[in-house]
Amino acid sequence: MSIESIIRAMPKVELHVHLEGAVRPATLLQLAKRHNIELPADNVEGIQQWYTFRDFPHFVEIYIKISDCLKTVDDIELIAREFLAGQAEQNIVYSEVTYTAWTHYIRKGMAFEDQMAAINRARAWAEAELGVTMNLIIDIPRIMPADEALLVADWAISAHGNGVVALGLGGPEVDNPASRYKESFDRAWAVGLPCILHAGETVGPESIWDALESGRTLRIGHGVRCLEDPKLVDYLREKQIPLEVNPTSNICLGVFPSIEEHPLPKLIAEGLYVTLNSDDPPMFNTTLTDEYLTAARVFEMDVKALQGLVLNAVRVSLLPADQRAKMEADFKSAFDKLNAGLN
Repeated sequence: MSIESIIRAMPKVELHVHLEGAVRPATLLQLAKRHNIELPADNVEGIQQWYTFRDFPHFVEIYIKISDCLKTVDDIELIAREFLAGQAEQNIVYSEVTYTAWTHYIRKGMAFEDQMAAINRARAWAEAELGVTMNLIIDIPRIMPADEALLVADWAISAHGNGVVALGLGGPEVDNPASRYKESFDRAWAVGLPCILHAGETVGPESIWDALESGRTLRIGHGVRCLEDPKLVDYLREKQIPLEVNPTSNICLGVFPSIEEHPLPKLIAEGLYVTLNSDDPPMFNTTLTDEYLTAARVFEMDVKALQGLVLNAVRVSLLPADQRAKMEADFKSAFDKLNAGLN
């Protein structure tokens, strides 16, 4: 068995992926047909070509068009089912998925409770039929007013333990500090709901420090620019605060000039706690499986190192401790069987 075959077959966990950003071309076509919405193309190949990353404004254009096609809670259930089916195809047995409920509430009037009911129907279906599941990180978009973000915090708190595992922070970092939303993070932490913030992608170390101080973030969504501050690297290493690294996304968004220059190997060499993720996979023409294949091909990471990244994700997921322990044992057993056949 080749290393590629093992990567494809091995069980995985994903911690940084956006539900709306994971809508595949075929699903978008189905939604557009359902609501009689015109798209730039009328077939999967054409949509995939349109999806192909050009620049950030184009990326935003696609995101808005996807959101425009999500008009009902049935649409939310559809994209959740299709997402979970795609995860199952890659043997991703568990995902922690960032979801921006506020967009659908403010633009279409979808009640949060109805959105969650739709997603929970998809979760139940996937667990029963596909043997995979997910939980949600309900995120505050950095562009929203701080007082309105308190509503998002209350939503996340209300669904904690019923499909939601954390309050998040996403959206454009530039001129939108995490500290703006400190009251929301404090409200979540006060009742035991963890916070997991995006930081250190398009803004440097100061954004990561802000996420740590204002949000007490358990993990850093991205965090790759920590290397610009040796004191921050020391702190992250000492505390073993996990980084949710998304190499292809970083290259597409211009954080680094090429995949060969991505600091994934350096982050690992520095003793930082690294997990591998896909972010908005169809928009960046990637999958989580592709991220592992790239790490093997470009950085010559061996099977043991790649499986170590998978186990990292298992260990810092927000599943209950007993479920994490069982998953880790199951994964190790599966790895041993796969590795026995390595050419």
